[in-house]
Amino acid sequence: MRFLPLAPLIRAIVPLAILAAVPAVGWAQSGTPQQPAAQPPGAPPKPQAAPRVPVTKPAPPVVHAQPSAHAQKPPAKPAAAPTPPTPPVAPVVAPVPATPATPPPAAKPADGEKETESRPVPRFQALRSNEVNLRAGPGQRYRIDWVYKRTDLPVKVEREFEHWRLVRDADDIQGWVNQATLTSRRSFIVKGADATLRDDPKETASAVAILQPGVIGRLRACPKASDWCKVQVAGHSGYLRRSQFFGTLPDEEIAP
Repeated sequence: MRFLPLAPLIRAIVPLAILAAVPAVGWAQSGTPQQPAAQPPGAPPKPQAAPRVPVTKPAPPVVHAQPSAHAQKPPAKPAAAPTPPTPPVAPVVAPVPATPATPPPAAKPADGEKETESRPVPRFQALRSNEVNLRAGPGQRYRIDWVYKRTDLPVKVEREFEHWRLVRDADDIQGWVNQATLTSRRSFIVKGADATLRDDPKETASAVAILQPGVIGRLRACPKASDWCKVQVAGHSGYLRRSQFFGTLPDEEIAP
């Protein structure tokens, strides 16, 4: 058996091994992802970037209605104790009808206001106090149908009789109140659904607050024939559409 010389065989294998190792070295130097170098012991850790938090605008505050937004009926009077029977008396012929007591004159309006009989009707006014009697007729001898419990509640004055005013509220309840229980301050009450108070008189303006139904505020200005009025409520000032509240006549102008 013949054997090949060993030296030529070694010279043929070594170049092949070197050529096989070159691609591996080139791959390590080509910029492809490699394992990061180990951090030397004792070195401080690298600071991590703070996570990004999305910036959101705060929601507008919600103004809630006060309790007892509606007129309240007066409490029922306790039943009177039964009286003992009285002996029959002879009938009186042609009795003279009793004259009803004349109601006392109404108190003068406060706050330097002046009531005149020539003011236009219909018009809007507001309740002066937290307790106003709504009567069935224009006088104190008429029964009390409701008792209002909301200062500044707007009412629509539809008729006048001496010191009495026929008014209608946002719930379409109608009755008579004394003129002294009304004030000329202009107010409004939100009706229907939540109303968005905006910082400009347009639908695209930013929201200032959300007003719930029953919220009462002050009217500051209403341009003639404008759909928007400037109002103030619970420390917030902005604009509301007329259709969102009760308190103005159609196209009425309220000077600032």
